[in-house]
Amino acid sequence: MKNNFNKENSLRHVLFGSLIGTTIEFFDFYIYANAAVLVFPQLFFPGTSSTNSTLESLATFSIAFLSRPLGSAVFGHYGDKIGRKVTLVVALLTMGLSTIAIGFLPGYASIGIAAPILLMLCRFGQGVGLGGEWGGAVLLAIENAPPHKRAWYGMFPQLGAPIGLLLSGGTFLILTDTMSGEAFMDYGWRIPFIASSLLVIVGFYIRLKISETPAFENSKLEQKEVKIPFFTLIKSYKNQLIFGTFSAITTFLVFYLMTVFTLSWATSDLGFTKRDALLIQLFSVLFFAIFIPVSALVADKIGRRKILIITTAAIAVFGFFFSYFLNSGNPVMVTAFVCIGMSLMGFTYGPLGTFLSELFPTQVRYSGASLTFNMAGILGAAFAPMIAIWLASTYGLNYVGFYLTTAAFISLVSFLVISKKVHQF
Repeated sequence: MKNNFNKENSLRHVLFGSLIGTTIEFFDFYIYANAAVLVFPQLFFPGTSSTNSTLESLATFSIAFLSRPLGSAVFGHYGDKIGRKVTLVVALLTMGLSTIAIGFLPGYASIGIAAPILLMLCRFGQGVGLGGEWGGAVLLAIENAPPHKRAWYGMFPQLGAPIGLLLSGGTFLILTDTMSGEAFMDYGWRIPFIASSLLVIVGFYIRLKISETPAFENSKLEQKEVKIPFFTLIKSYKNQLIFGTFSAITTFLVFYLMTVFTLSWATSDLGFTKRDALLIQLFSVLFFAIFIPVSALVADKIGRRKILIITTAAIAVFGFFFSYFLNSGNPVMVTAFVCIGMSLMGFTYGPLGTFLSELFPTQVRYSGASLTFNMAGILGAAFAPMIAIWLASTYGLNYVGFYLTTAAFISLVSFLVISKKVHQF
Protein backbone atom coordinates (compact mmCIF):
# COMPACT_ATOMS: atom_id res chain seq x y z
CA MET A 1 0.00 0.00 0.00
CA LYS A 2 1.20 3.46 -0.82
CA ASN A 3 1.95 5.71 2.09
CA ASN A 4 2.79 8.94 0.33
CA PHE A 5 2.02 12.19 2.04
CA ASN A 6 -1.20 13.73 0.68
CA LYS A 7 -0.07 16.86 -1.11
CA GLU A 8 -3.40 18.57 -0.37
CA ASN A 9 -2.71 18.13 3.33
CA SER A 10 0.18 20.36 4.28
CA LEU A 11 2.22 19.32 7.31
CA ARG A 12 1.00 22.42 9.13
CA HIS A 13 -2.67 21.70 8.46
CA VAL A 14 -2.42 18.03 9.43
CA LEU A 15 -0.57 18.51 12.70
CA PHE A 16 -2.44 21.65 13.73
CA GLY A 17 -5.75 20.06 12.70
CA SER A 18 -5.11 17.02 14.89
CA LEU A 19 -3.81 19.14 17.77
CA ILE A 20 -6.50 21.84 17.80
CA GLY A 21 -9.33 19.32 17.85
CA THR A 22 -8.04 17.33 20.80
CA THR A 23 -7.10 20.56 22.62
CA ILE A 24 -10.69 21.74 22.35
CA GLU A 25 -12.09 18.37 23.28
CA PHE A 26 -9.88 17.97 26.33
CA PHE A 27 -10.39 21.59 27.39
CA ASP A 28 -14.13 20.91 27.41
CA PHE A 29 -13.60 17.61 29.20
CA TYR A 30 -11.32 19.03 31.90
CA ILE A 31 -13.34 22.12 32.72
CA TYR A 32 -16.03 19.65 33.70
CA ALA A 33 -13.50 17.73 35.82
CA ASN A 34 -12.49 20.91 37.67
CA ALA A 35 -16.09 22.00 38.11
CA ALA A 36 -17.07 18.52 39.33
CA VAL A 37 -14.70 19.00 42.28
CA LEU A 38 -14.93 22.75 42.91
CA VAL A 39 -18.49 23.77 41.94
CA PHE A 40 -20.98 21.04 41.11
CA PRO A 41 -21.14 19.40 44.58
CA GLN A 42 -22.63 22.60 46.03
CA LEU A 43 -24.60 23.72 42.97
CA PHE A 44 -26.16 20.51 41.66
CA PHE A 45 -25.79 18.02 44.54
CA PRO A 46 -26.42 19.77 47.87
CA GLY A 47 -26.43 16.93 50.36
CA THR A 48 -25.99 16.02 53.98
CA SER A 49 -22.20 16.01 53.80
CA SER A 50 -19.49 17.42 51.56
CA THR A 51 -18.14 13.90 50.92
CA ASN A 52 -21.50 12.64 49.66
CA SER A 53 -21.96 15.70 47.47
CA THR A 54 -18.49 15.23 45.98
CA LEU A 55 -19.08 11.52 45.33
CA GLU A 56 -22.40 12.28 43.62
CA SER A 57 -20.73 14.94 41.49
CA LEU A 58 -17.90 12.58 40.54
CA ALA A 59 -20.50 9.96 39.60
CA THR A 60 -21.67 12.30 36.82
CA PHE A 61 -18.03 12.71 35.83
CA SER A 62 -17.95 8.98 35.10
CA ILE A 63 -20.93 9.16 32.72
CA ALA A 64 -18.77 10.50 29.89
CA PHE A 65 -16.50 7.47 30.12
CA LEU A 66 -19.50 5.17 29.86
CA SER A 67 -20.76 7.00 26.77
CA ARG A 68 -17.36 7.24 25.06
CA PRO A 69 -17.50 3.66 23.67
CA LEU A 70 -20.86 4.54 22.10
CA GLY A 71 -19.16 7.50 20.41
CA SER A 72 -16.34 5.19 19.37
CA ALA A 73 -18.75 2.70 17.81
CA VAL A 74 -20.88 5.28 16.00
CA PHE A 75 -18.17 7.66 14.83
CA GLY A 76 -15.74 4.80 14.27
CA HIS A 77 -18.24 3.11 11.96
CA TYR A 78 -18.68 6.20 9.80
CA GLY A 79 -15.01 7.11 10.05
CA ASP A 80 -14.10 3.74 8.56
CA LYS A 81 -16.94 3.84 6.01
CA ILE A 82 -17.15 7.42 4.72
CA GLY A 83 -13.88 8.94 5.92
CA ARG A 84 -12.01 10.64 8.76
CA LYS A 85 -12.73 14.27 7.82
CA VAL A 86 -16.54 14.51 8.05
CA THR A 87 -16.62 12.26 11.10
CA LEU A 88 -14.12 14.44 12.96
CA VAL A 89 -16.13 17.59 12.24
CA VAL A 90 -19.36 16.06 13.60
CA ALA A 91 -17.58 14.68 16.68
CA LEU A 92 -16.16 18.13 17.42
CA LEU A 93 -19.60 19.74 17.19
CA THR A 94 -21.18 17.06 19.41
CA MET A 95 -18.65 17.67 22.16
CA GLY A 96 -18.72 21.47 21.78
CA LEU A 97 -22.50 21.90 21.88
CA SER A 98 -22.79 19.63 24.92
CA THR A 99 -20.18 21.69 26.77
CA ILE A 100 -21.74 25.05 25.89
CA ALA A 101 -25.13 23.80 27.12
CA ILE A 102 -23.66 23.06 30.58
CA GLY A 103 -22.79 26.76 30.90
CA PHE A 104 -26.47 27.68 30.72
CA LEU A 105 -27.88 25.06 33.13
CA PRO A 106 -29.77 26.29 36.20
CA GLY A 107 -28.81 24.79 39.56
CA TYR A 108 -30.65 22.51 41.97
CA ALA A 109 -32.01 25.48 43.90
CA SER A 110 -33.83 26.68 40.76
CA ILE A 111 -35.32 23.56 39.18
CA GLY A 112 -34.67 20.78 41.69
CA ILE A 113 -33.88 17.25 40.50
CA ALA A 114 -34.11 18.33 36.85
CA ALA A 115 -30.81 20.19 37.25
CA PRO A 116 -28.56 17.15 37.86
CA ILE A 117 -30.52 15.18 35.23
CA LEU A 118 -29.82 17.82 32.58
CA LEU A 119 -26.20 17.95 33.71
CA MET A 120 -25.91 14.18 33.21
CA LEU A 121 -27.42 14.42 29.71
CA CYS A 122 -24.87 17.07 28.73
CA ARG A 123 -22.07 15.00 30.21
CA PHE A 124 -23.30 12.03 28.18
CA GLY A 125 -23.03 14.16 25.04
CA GLN A 126 -19.50 15.20 25.96
CA GLY A 127 -18.49 11.56 26.21
CA VAL A 128 -20.05 10.61 22.87
CA GLY A 129 -18.19 13.47 21.15
CA LEU A 130 -14.85 12.68 22.75
CA GLY A 131 -15.30 8.99 21.99
CA GLY A 132 -15.40 9.85 18.30
CA GLU A 133 -12.82 12.62 18.38
CA TRP A 134 -9.71 11.00 19.79
CA GLY A 135 -9.37 8.10 17.35
CA GLY A 136 -9.98 10.28 14.32
CA ALA A 137 -7.50 12.93 15.42
CA VAL A 138 -4.77 10.33 15.97
CA LEU A 139 -5.44 8.75 12.57
CA LEU A 140 -5.38 12.14 10.88
CA ALA A 141 -1.82 12.51 12.11
CA ILE A 142 -0.34 9.02 11.76
CA GLU A 143 -2.02 8.14 8.44
CA ASN A 144 -0.22 11.15 6.98
CA ALA A 145 3.10 10.24 8.63
CA PRO A 146 6.27 8.72 7.17
CA PRO A 147 6.77 5.21 8.66
CA HIS A 148 9.89 6.23 10.62
CA LYS A 149 8.09 9.22 12.24
CA ARG A 150 4.73 7.68 13.05
CA ALA A 151 5.03 8.05 16.83
CA TRP A 152 6.25 11.64 16.39
CA TYR A 153 3.23 12.58 14.28
CA GLY A 154 0.95 10.59 16.56
CA MET A 155 1.99 12.55 19.61
CA PHE A 156 0.57 15.86 18.29
CA PRO A 157 -3.06 15.00 19.06
CA GLN A 158 -1.83 13.65 22.41
CA LEU A 159 -0.42 17.10 23.20
CA GLY A 160 -4.00 18.35 23.17
CA ALA A 161 -4.46 16.74 26.60
CA PRO A 162 -1.90 18.83 28.56
CA ILE A 163 -2.71 21.97 26.56
CA GLY A 164 -6.41 21.50 27.25
CA LEU A 165 -5.68 20.88 30.92
CA LEU A 166 -3.49 24.00 31.15
CA LEU A 167 -6.17 26.11 29.53
CA SER A 168 -8.96 24.73 31.71
CA GLY A 169 -7.01 24.87 34.97
CA GLY A 170 -5.61 28.31 34.12
CA THR A 171 -9.10 29.60 33.35
CA PHE A 172 -10.46 28.40 36.67
CA LEU A 173 -7.44 29.82 38.49
CA ILE A 174 -7.90 33.26 36.91
CA LEU A 175 -11.61 33.26 37.67
CA THR A 176 -11.16 32.26 41.31
CA ASP A 177 -8.42 34.90 41.72
CA THR A 178 -10.39 37.76 40.16
CA MET A 179 -13.90 37.05 41.44
CA SER A 180 -15.47 36.76 44.85
CA GLY A 181 -16.50 33.30 45.97
CA GLU A 182 -20.18 34.20 45.61
CA ALA A 183 -19.77 35.62 42.11
CA PHE A 184 -17.75 32.60 41.00
CA MET A 185 -20.37 30.15 42.28
CA ASP A 186 -23.19 32.29 40.84
CA TYR A 187 -21.98 32.82 37.27
CA GLY A 188 -18.16 32.77 37.06
CA TRP A 189 -17.88 29.00 36.64
CA ARG A 190 -20.11 29.26 33.55
CA ILE A 191 -17.65 31.43 31.62
CA PRO A 192 -15.23 28.68 30.45
CA PHE A 193 -18.11 26.44 29.34
CA ILE A 194 -19.69 29.17 27.22
CA ALA A 195 -16.33 30.55 26.00
CA SER A 196 -15.44 27.13 24.58
CA SER A 197 -17.73 28.06 21.66
CA LEU A 198 -14.93 30.27 20.31
CA LEU A 199 -12.51 27.33 20.29
CA VAL A 200 -15.08 25.13 18.57
CA ILE A 201 -15.44 27.66 15.74
CA VAL A 202 -11.66 27.67 15.22
CA GLY A 203 -11.49 23.89 15.24
CA PHE A 204 -14.44 23.59 12.87
CA TYR A 205 -12.75 25.92 10.37
CA ILE A 206 -9.40 24.07 10.50
CA ARG A 207 -11.00 20.64 10.14
CA LEU A 208 -12.95 21.70 7.03
CA LYS A 209 -9.70 22.66 5.28
CA ILE A 210 -8.16 19.18 5.62
CA SER A 211 -8.50 16.44 2.99
CA GLU A 212 -8.86 12.71 3.60
CA THR A 213 -5.79 10.74 4.72
CA PRO A 214 -3.76 8.84 2.08
CA ALA A 215 -4.23 5.53 3.93
CA PHE A 216 -8.02 5.82 3.84
CA GLU A 217 -8.02 6.90 0.18
CA ASN A 218 -5.80 3.95 -0.75
CA SER A 219 -8.05 1.57 1.17
CA LYS A 220 -11.09 2.85 -0.75
CA LEU A 221 -9.28 2.50 -4.09
CA GLU A 222 -8.28 -1.07 -3.28
CA GLN A 223 -11.87 -1.77 -2.13
CA LYS A 224 -10.79 -3.05 1.26
CA GLU A 225 -13.66 -1.52 3.20
CA VAL A 226 -15.81 -3.82 5.32
CA LYS A 227 -19.59 -3.71 5.68
CA ILE A 228 -19.80 -3.32 9.46
CA PRO A 229 -16.38 -2.56 11.05
CA PHE A 230 -17.56 -3.40 14.58
CA PHE A 231 -18.53 -6.97 13.63
CA THR A 232 -15.23 -7.42 11.82
CA LEU A 233 -13.37 -6.32 14.95
CA ILE A 234 -15.25 -8.79 17.13
CA LYS A 235 -14.70 -11.61 14.67
CA SER A 236 -11.07 -11.09 13.62
CA TYR A 237 -9.38 -8.80 16.15
CA LYS A 238 -10.55 -9.96 19.60
CA ASN A 239 -6.97 -10.24 20.87
CA GLN A 240 -6.20 -6.65 19.91
CA LEU A 241 -9.47 -5.33 21.35
CA ILE A 242 -9.21 -7.10 24.70
CA PHE A 243 -5.53 -6.72 25.46
CA GLY A 244 -5.30 -3.32 23.78
CA THR A 245 -7.96 -2.14 26.23
CA PHE A 246 -6.18 -3.59 29.28
CA SER A 247 -2.82 -2.24 28.12
CA ALA A 248 -4.21 1.33 28.21
CA ILE A 249 -5.98 1.28 31.60
CA THR A 250 -2.90 2.38 33.54
CA THR A 251 -2.54 5.48 31.38
CA PHE A 252 -6.04 6.59 32.36
CA LEU A 253 -5.71 5.66 36.01
CA VAL A 254 -2.44 7.45 36.68
CA PHE A 255 -3.75 10.60 35.02
CA TYR A 256 -7.00 10.84 36.98
CA LEU A 257 -5.28 9.98 40.24
CA MET A 258 -2.83 12.82 39.62
CA THR A 259 -5.55 15.31 38.68
CA VAL A 260 -9.10 14.75 39.94
CA PHE A 261 -8.29 12.62 42.98
CA THR A 262 -5.29 14.67 44.09
CA LEU A 263 -7.19 17.95 43.61
CA SER A 264 -10.07 16.64 45.69
CA TRP A 265 -7.89 15.08 48.41
CA ALA A 266 -5.57 18.08 48.70
CA THR A 267 -8.44 20.53 49.20
CA SER A 268 -10.64 18.36 51.41
CA ASP A 269 -8.17 16.38 53.56
CA LEU A 270 -4.72 17.98 53.32
CA GLY A 271 -5.85 21.56 53.96
CA PHE A 272 -4.67 23.05 50.66
CA THR A 273 -6.62 25.99 49.29
CA LYS A 274 -8.29 25.54 45.90
CA ARG A 275 -5.85 28.07 44.47
CA ASP A 276 -2.74 26.29 45.76
CA ALA A 277 -4.01 22.89 44.59
CA LEU A 278 -4.72 24.27 41.11
CA LEU A 279 -1.26 25.87 40.95
CA ILE A 280 0.40 22.55 41.82
CA GLN A 281 -1.68 20.80 39.19
CA LEU A 282 -0.89 23.37 36.50
CA PHE A 283 2.83 23.19 37.26
CA SER A 284 2.79 19.40 36.98
CA VAL A 285 1.08 19.57 33.59
CA LEU A 286 4.26 21.16 32.19
CA PHE A 287 6.04 17.86 32.89
CA PHE A 288 3.21 15.98 31.22
CA ALA A 289 3.57 18.16 28.12
CA ILE A 290 7.38 17.95 27.99
CA PHE A 291 7.57 14.17 28.15
CA ILE A 292 4.97 13.49 25.45
CA PRO A 293 7.34 14.52 22.60
CA VAL A 294 10.32 12.98 24.43
CA SER A 295 8.51 9.64 24.62
CA ALA A 296 7.53 9.86 20.94
CA LEU A 297 11.16 10.37 19.89
CA VAL A 298 12.23 7.38 21.99
CA ALA A 299 9.32 5.29 20.66
CA ASP A 300 10.38 5.89 17.05
CA LYS A 301 13.89 4.71 18.00
CA ILE A 302 13.25 1.65 20.15
CA GLY A 303 9.61 0.83 19.39
CA ARG A 304 6.23 1.76 20.82
CA ARG A 305 5.71 -1.46 22.77
CA LYS A 306 9.11 -1.33 24.50
CA ILE A 307 8.78 2.25 25.79
CA LEU A 308 5.25 1.53 27.03
CA ILE A 309 6.39 -1.61 28.89
CA ILE A 310 9.26 0.25 30.57
CA THR A 311 7.03 3.15 31.60
CA THR A 312 4.26 0.90 32.91
CA ALA A 313 6.78 -0.96 35.08
CA ALA A 314 7.94 2.40 36.47
CA ILE A 315 4.32 3.33 37.27
CA ALA A 316 3.91 0.04 39.15
CA VAL A 317 6.87 0.99 41.36
CA PHE A 318 5.57 4.55 41.73
CA GLY A 319 2.35 3.20 43.25
CA PHE A 320 4.25 1.98 46.33
CA PHE A 321 5.31 5.57 47.13
CA PHE A 322 1.82 7.04 46.92
CA SER A 323 1.19 7.53 50.62
CA TYR A 324 4.81 8.52 51.33
CA PHE A 325 4.42 11.71 49.32
CA LEU A 326 0.79 12.62 49.97
CA ASN A 327 0.68 11.79 53.68
CA SER A 328 3.50 14.26 54.28
CA GLY A 329 1.17 17.19 53.63
CA ASN A 330 4.30 19.09 52.65
CA PRO A 331 3.67 21.33 49.59
CA VAL A 332 7.10 20.49 48.13
CA MET A 333 6.58 16.74 48.57
CA VAL A 334 3.05 16.87 47.18
CA THR A 335 4.24 18.92 44.18
CA ALA A 336 7.11 16.48 43.54
CA PHE A 337 4.66 13.58 43.76
CA VAL A 338 2.29 15.05 41.17
CA CYS A 339 5.15 16.08 38.87
CA ILE A 340 6.65 12.56 38.89
CA GLY A 341 3.23 11.07 38.20
CA MET A 342 2.58 13.46 35.32
CA SER A 343 6.04 12.81 33.86
CA LEU A 344 5.23 9.09 33.79
CA MET A 345 1.88 9.98 32.26
CA GLY A 346 3.67 11.82 29.44
CA PHE A 347 5.87 8.82 28.74
CA THR A 348 2.93 6.41 28.51
CA TYR A 349 0.49 8.76 26.76
CA GLY A 350 2.80 10.02 23.99
CA PRO A 351 3.15 6.76 21.99
CA LEU A 352 -0.16 5.18 23.08
CA GLY A 353 -2.23 6.48 20.17
CA THR A 354 0.26 5.20 17.62
CA PHE A 355 0.55 1.84 19.38
CA LEU A 356 -3.21 1.25 19.48
CA SER A 357 -3.67 2.38 15.87
CA GLU A 358 -0.99 0.01 14.61
CA LEU A 359 -2.93 -2.95 16.03
CA PHE A 360 -5.59 -2.63 13.32
CA PRO A 361 -5.71 -2.45 9.50
CA THR A 362 -6.95 0.72 7.78
CA GLN A 363 -10.51 -0.50 7.11
CA VAL A 364 -11.28 -0.95 10.84
CA ARG A 365 -8.61 1.27 12.37
CA TYR A 366 -10.86 4.17 13.42
CA SER A 367 -13.26 1.81 15.19
CA GLY A 368 -10.54 -0.40 16.68
CA ALA A 369 -8.28 2.32 18.06
CA SER A 370 -11.23 4.33 19.40
CA LEU A 371 -12.90 1.37 21.10
CA THR A 372 -9.74 0.10 22.82
CA PHE A 373 -8.87 3.61 24.05
CA ASN A 374 -12.35 4.42 25.32
CA MET A 375 -13.07 1.01 26.84
CA ALA A 376 -9.82 1.51 28.75
CA GLY A 377 -11.29 4.82 29.88
CA ILE A 378 -14.21 3.00 31.50
CA LEU A 379 -11.98 0.50 33.29
CA GLY A 380 -9.18 2.88 34.17
CA ALA A 381 -10.86 6.22 34.78
CA ALA A 382 -14.68 6.24 34.89
CA PHE A 383 -14.87 5.39 38.58
CA ALA A 384 -11.20 5.90 39.49
CA PRO A 385 -11.64 9.15 41.50
CA MET A 386 -14.57 7.64 43.44
CA ILE A 387 -12.75 4.38 44.10
CA ALA A 388 -9.60 6.23 45.16
CA ILE A 389 -11.50 8.53 47.54
CA TRP A 390 -13.27 5.51 49.04
CA LEU A 391 -10.01 3.57 49.44
CA ALA A 392 -8.20 6.53 50.97
CA SER A 393 -11.06 7.32 53.36
CA THR A 394 -11.66 3.70 54.38
CA TYR A 395 -8.22 2.06 54.33
CA GLY A 396 -5.69 4.86 53.83
CA LEU A 397 -3.63 6.26 50.96
CA ASN A 398 -1.47 3.13 50.79
CA TYR A 399 -4.36 1.31 49.16
CA VAL A 400 -4.72 3.97 46.47
CA GLY A 401 -1.11 3.22 45.56
CA PHE A 402 -1.82 -0.52 45.54
CA TYR A 403 -4.76 0.18 43.23
CA LEU A 404 -2.39 1.89 40.77
CA THR A 405 0.23 -0.86 41.02
CA THR A 406 -2.36 -3.57 40.37
CA ALA A 407 -3.58 -1.78 37.25
CA ALA A 408 0.02 -1.41 36.03
CA PHE A 409 0.59 -5.15 36.46
CA ILE A 410 -2.52 -5.90 34.36
CA SER A 411 -1.27 -3.56 31.63
CA LEU A 412 2.19 -5.13 31.67
CA VAL A 413 0.75 -8.60 31.12
CA SER A 414 -1.41 -7.24 28.29
CA PHE A 415 1.56 -5.69 26.51
CA LEU A 416 3.32 -9.04 26.65
CA VAL A 417 0.49 -11.19 25.29
CA ILE A 418 -1.11 -8.87 22.72
CA SER A 419 -0.62 -9.61 19.02
CA LYS A 420 2.73 -8.21 17.90
CA LYS A 421 1.70 -7.78 14.27
CA VAL A 422 1.91 -4.15 13.06
CA HIS A 423 -0.53 -3.49 10.22
CA GLN A 424 0.50 -1.53 7.16
CA PHE A 425 -0.69 2.03 6.51
